[in-house]
Amino acid sequence: MTEISKTMGVSRSHQYERCNKAIQGRNHFYRKPDDERYLAMIRKVIAVRTTYGYRRLTAVINRELEQTGSLVVNPKRIYRLMKMQGLLLQKGTARPNRAHDGKVITNRSNLRWCSDIFEISCWSKERVRVGFSLDCCDREVISHVATTGGIDGNLIRDLMLETVAARFGNVLQLPHPVEWLSDNGPAYISEDTRLFAQAIGLKVCTTPYYSPESNGMAESFVKTFKRDYVHANPLYDAEYVIEQLPRWFEDYNEHHPHKGLKMMSPRQFKRKTNRLESCPVN
Repeated sequence: MTEISKTMGVSRSHQYERCNKAIQGRNHFYRKPDDERYLAMIRKVIAVRTTYGYRRLTAVINRELEQTGSLVVNPKRIYRLMKMQGLLLQKGTARPNRAHDGKVITNRSNLRWCSDIFEISCWSKERVRVGFSLDCCDREVISHVATTGGIDGNLIRDLMLETVAARFGNVLQLPHPVEWLSDNGPAYISEDTRLFAQAIGLKVCTTPYYSPESNGMAESFVKTFKRDYVHANPLYDAEYVIEQLPRWFEDYNEHHPHKGLKMMSPRQFKRKTNRLESCPVN
């Protein structure tokens, strides 16, 4: 150490001081009395929802704490505990900036529904194709169709009809126009689909060819659904996956925290919104 200090032109005592500070800095996390309790809750959630980061974990834990009448926990505390135990998700690579024309989200439910199609590859080499409808306000997956073949206009028209029935009951026509946002896939832009949509009160809107991200809410949902449900569960064969889809969509609607909904699930957000709308104004 003496020779190194002479070569660097610094005092030996200064080098010892810097070395001690570096060692102390490796264990700089503070502790609180209830840390073990929250850590146990974190591990319990992670065991089931392996793809959740600290913010969504906080939302799930706080939901459980509120049910027991306990005080909620701050996301920073969950972050500290997860970092101490090496439980944080690895950061992915940054995505390139892509064009996004317009604003998809609406300020009330049942003003705009978006739809898209995605594919699930099963371990049996079979492929399941899924079409879904999503509300652009509350983010609830309203309805879906699934098949091992291609999704054609007939299935999309069935999806439209089921979506209307799920939100408004068995009506022949919507009480007010609702936009139906999708990409330019053949099943969506066929003449039969457009005429059918018009007959039941849907206003078909498609994304510009140069900007598919204009349907970004549906695209974001597909990414989330594949990460948190498809890739986190066994995919034995097409029959098994199709049987699981209703359960996965139900779990997403009822329990999945969403940043755009202040970390509430779609159903939580709907219930809260309905309570506020039904509250009489003095």
